[in-house]
Amino acid sequence: MYFINSFLFCGLICLIAELILDNTKLTPGHITAIFVCIGSALDAFGIYDYFIARVGGGALLPITSFGHSLIHGALLAAESNGIVGLLIGMFDLTAAGITAAIIFTFIFTLIFKARD
Repeated sequence: MYFINSFLFCGLICLIAELILDNTKLTPGHITAIFVCIGSALDAFGIYDYFIARVGGGALLPITSFGHSLIHGALLAAESNGIVGLLIGMFDLTAAGITAAIIFTFIFTLIFKARD
């Protein structure tokens, strides 16, 4: 049941994104930003941790998890460093993913040619 819940949670997020994309004039960039903000808000109120406990990897894969990781790291650092910790800790949990995205993007731009 754990894997089914994980699959359904990811599928639900993708379904919501597709419905927004098909029925509004929002671009994929807008939808991504909205989902990051939703993940941040859910973590700020402690709701996203409940999703992770119930569906596991299904809650850690979508873009909402990036917002969760940003706020989660910032709040953890704020507990030990105060207000400055909000700025310092924001990228603690996401630094590896951001770095990997930058490195792989650079490598792929060297290998592949962009289309016109």
